[in-house]
Amino acid sequence: MPTKILVPEAGESVIEATVGEWLKKEGDRVKAGEALVELETDKVNLEVAAETSGVLAKIERQTGEDVQVGDVLGLIEEGEGDDIEPRPKKEKPSKAGAGAKEKPVEKEKAAEQPKATDGKATPVAKRVAAEHAVDLAQVSGSGRITRGDVEDYLQQQKQPPPPAPKTPGLSTPAAPERPETRQKMSRRRRTIAQRLLEAQHTTAMLTTFNEIDMSAVMNLRQRRQDDFVKRHNVKLGFMSFFTKAAIGALKAFPELNAEIDGDDIVTKHYFDIGIAVGAAEGLVVPVLRNADRMTFAQIETAIKDFGQRAQNNSLSLEDLRGGTFTITNGGVFGSLLSTPILNPPQVGILGLHKIEKRPVVVGDEIAIRPMMYVALSYDHRIVDGREAVQFLVRIKELMEDPEAMLLEG
Repeated sequence: MPTKILVPEAGESVIEATVGEWLKKEGDRVKAGEALVELETDKVNLEVAAETSGVLAKIERQTGEDVQVGDVLGLIEEGEGDDIEPRPKKEKPSKAGAGAKEKPVEKEKAAEQPKATDGKATPVAKRVAAEHAVDLAQVSGSGRITRGDVEDYLQQQKQPPPPAPKTPGLSTPAAPERPETRQKMSRRRRTIAQRLLEAQHTTAMLTTFNEIDMSAVMNLRQRRQDDFVKRHNVKLGFMSFFTKAAIGALKAFPELNAEIDGDDIVTKHYFDIGIAVGAAEGLVVPVLRNADRMTFAQIETAIKDFGQRAQNNSLSLEDLRGGTFTITNGGVFGSLLSTPILNPPQVGILGLHKIEKRPVVVGDEIAIRPMMYVALSYDHRIVDGREAVQFLVRIKELMEDPEAMLLEG
């Protein structure tokens, strides 16, 4: 009896995935533990491995299809690998067979036009179609209708009608070519888009701003950098300072280390700080667990590791789970000022920006100092403007006197 290749459980918050690349094709011999197919989830990409040795007898779900936990991806005929002969593929009937009762050409044409009925649609496609009142009979697909097919149909309905035919006898200059490229969103990009809209629609988000004189931190880094690298084999960056400063501010204003659960406010008495990291597929937010207990060196090492694994797509679901507060640094890309968007269910996110030398008043004199704008977006449902402003002021105080962070523990 064939062994089913099932979509595995990948975490309590991951219920859907998209079939990525099949690493084997029908008829290939496989060994137990060998990767067969990649699945794209909203957080990480997963490889599904063979549970038994044998031959990949059938691929049930193709690249690009949306699947859910427990769905059957394919079938393996069990056996001892090389001792099993691949299942022969069915040959197409001859187009000129004598005495044929049906016209082969007509059969092939019928096969090329699958009926777009509810039975041919994935569960996710049905849900999206229901949400937008789409008749699945009007949606075309290459086989089973996927969520992407429904979204393409919706996009086509939004397009303007074709231009009216030209009146004979009137000539207009030929328009230059306007090439376009259409590419389906990756699952992670779709999820990012959905979560950003949810954050806008389900939270009362406001943003407050301040600026920080980075002179003290920059001078401290310059004095300690060589010794720090020798001792810890990692550079002393700005993120460890901001992580420590954020923890100090969160201790002073715990409303920003909370979340809303129904009519309850759940305040966290631990500090799991999410660090936004750019990756090819989109932004991911790995989490520093119990960051208040970490040293500067441990924080810098962890952030460096997050960045490397984000680039080669090897972050785990555990790396991305949870978080009580987030820090995002647009300054590394040159951003001077921006409004970060909340990462629900968190109620606060700190945005960092590019350091630029600007004239500022120091005492009664004008001086040139390296300045950074910082932004705090917060959920006004449980965080008032007063606390939000004071939170940023506390960040500013700690960053402009970094030795004070030692007093914050």
